[in-house]
Amino acid sequence: MKSQTQSPKKQWSLQDFEIGKPLGKGKFGRVYLAREAKSKYIVALKVIFKEQIEKYKIQHQLKREMEIQTSLRHPNILRLYGWFHDSERIFLILEYAHGGELYKELRKRGFLSENKAATGRLKIADFGWSVQSRAKRRTMCGTLDYLAPEMVENKAHDYAVDNWTLGILCYEFLYGVPPFEAESQTDTFRRIMNVDLSFPSTPCVSTEAKDLILRLLVKDSSKRLSLQKIMEHPWIVKNADPTSICNK
Repeated sequence: MKSQTQSPKKQWSLQDFEIGKPLGKGKFGRVYLAREAKSKYIVALKVIFKEQIEKYKIQHQLKREMEIQTSLRHPNILRLYGWFHDSERIFLILEYAHGGELYKELRKRGFLSENKAATGRLKIADFGWSVQSRAKRRTMCGTLDYLAPEMVENKAHDYAVDNWTLGILCYEFLYGVPPFEAESQTDTFRRIMNVDLSFPSTPCVSTEAKDLILRLLVKDSSKRLSLQKIMEHPWIVKNADPTSICNK
């Protein structure tokens, strides 16, 4: 199945797809399992309502998401094959990830084992807040619990915010909750800025895992562990198996 950018003569429409069960529901629309009628190729069809796009003024954000995701080719990034629209809706034709959403799995299990937390073949999706830029930025965006201190303090930031987020994710995978969760937004911001980090006694987590988290959740972004050093860290070397797939 080729995207519209690769095959400009093909104009997709809803008639080209057999629509199956709903896969998820969000603020701006829904996602359905679908099959391209001729090839029988399975995809996920994301339906976004134009009324919602206009109401929340996300036209630019959606356009950027579509442009970025279409241009990316990587086994850990969900493919966007193409899109089409009618008078009321925009349809995104996405790669179908049969394992489902990671956070549904995390909520079901409570927390992940160290092997599962370090392994598995994840696919990144939803590029609405992404940018293609080498310059530092000052826009504060993203889910509250994952914001790095420099973003909370409205300072210039770069790719190092992603290294911070990896630390947040490792902690949440292993303990089931994000590390700086608090009753209010103000308290969460305060905990992030102070790097108010503690490790619960349960579940039992290895010293190596805690060490990796501590080396990523560092306020000074220049001192956070680099991606290369993350891959060389003892916890990753011991637990990660890049060929495995984290199944339900």
